[in-house]
Amino acid sequence: MPNIKSAIKRTKTNEARRLRNASAKSALRTAVKQADAAVIGTDVNAAQAAYGAAQKKLDKAATKGLIHKNAAARKKSRLAKKLNALSAQA
Repeated sequence: MPNIKSAIKRTKTNEARRLRNASAKSALRTAVKQADAAVIGTDVNAAQAAYGAAQKKLDKAATKGLIHKNAAARKKSRLAKKLNALSAQA
């Protein structure tokens, strides 16, 4: 346990940030999984809506430094590719 006041504060802020980041990362993963599941389905409109939500979460996570910007771009690209394949089928 830290004895110095600044170290105590640092521990508190680190814990708060860790919890916030964990929550945001979990929401991000959920949005990407939902978009992936929607693209596997047959409804193009639902897939586009889910893709939009996932894209927004990915962009925000990359801006905040939660994930790397290239990782966000890669995930968006792969989702878009699947969405375009679904749109071409319909």
